[in-house]
Amino acid sequence: MAQVILILPGSTDYDSEDRIQGNLDIPLSDRGQHEVSETVVQLRGLPLEALYSATSEPSLETAKAIGAALGLRVSRLKALSNVDQGLWQGLKVEEVRRKHPRVFRQWEESPENICPPEGETLAEAYARVDKALEPVLRRHKDQTIGIVASEPLASVIRCYVKKSSLGRIWKDHPDDERWEVLEVAAEAVAKVAK
Repeated sequence: MAQVILILPGSTDYDSEDRIQGNLDIPLSDRGQHEVSETVVQLRGLPLEALYSATSEPSLETAKAIGAALGLRVSRLKALSNVDQGLWQGLKVEEVRRKHPRVFRQWEESPENICPPEGETLAEAYARVDKALEPVLRRHKDQTIGIVASEPLASVIRCYVKKSSLGRIWKDHPDDERWEVLEVAAEAVAKVAK
């Protein structure tokens, strides 16, 4: 059975400022560098056979550190760019909550139905993930692979791998974990086997 180790990149200044990063390219902060070092230590004993990364600076920097430590080449997947948060990118979460309370509440309660102004829906991001990961899972159908991606795309990937509803995207998110092991759902395996 295939496994995906879903790895979050180290933090950026936007994370500590509680800003919406979306697909903006922000470098790792000092705290983020420390988180990456801790993640590398934690992943050392796991049987990773391949490592994939989104193309954002934090994801690539994290993946390269992991790859160097574990002797793995990093494969970049352009389709794993983070969810485009449109005009919300760069704003503090509290600012969006205050200026757009109804839409923000819907984003929290029914995220699959909301599109940030000039952004993309989670369904559009899910379609990108499906197109990018279907051949990856086929290639590694009985292996353990690592994927480095920022939130909220990491949560979209989690939904895809587990074949859970996008409506559960915020509910299935593990608190304060930098990485998690996901068993590839039987539905995903069946699709890959075709």
